[in-house]
Amino acid sequence: MKNPIHQCGLRTALVGAALFALACGKDTKSAGNGAPETAAAKQTPASDQPSTGRTIVVEAYSDANGNYYKPSEVVAKKGDVVRFTLKLGVHNVNFLADSNPGKTGLPPASDMLQLPDQTYDVKVNVEKGRYYFQCDPHVALGMKGHLTVED
Repeated sequence: MKNPIHQCGLRTALVGAALFALACGKDTKSAGNGAPETAAAKQTPASDQPSTGRTIVVEAYSDANGNYYKPSEVVAKKGDVVRFTLKLGVHNVNFLADSNPGKTGLPPASDMLQLPDQTYDVKVNVEKGRYYFQCDPHVALGMKGHLTVED
């Protein structure tokens, strides 16, 4: 005959493990509208207006070549979207006001991108010019770039 206390303890452990796996599988921070979003969901700053242009992908890496954006020089037009996509490592994107003097309408700094293929979309709605951006934890290692907005 099986020990009922042992069976109960085993069931409790299995249920606990399943609940733990479910809780660890999702980061349920709010998407701002009351609905949860997963950690892999894209972060969209400032404007909720639909894009009128193309999507330009910039990948973020930490590998044997260092910490970098690929490409680090981006050319876009108003209405385009620059999609920063995490490939390796943990990175963010920050258009610092101090490094963009006189520029207005800068997108907010992203949260840390932590999961492969996690994205941060920046809708280009700033004026023509050259804009500096960086990864805050890796700027001293050279992880920075420029967005040039053309007419």
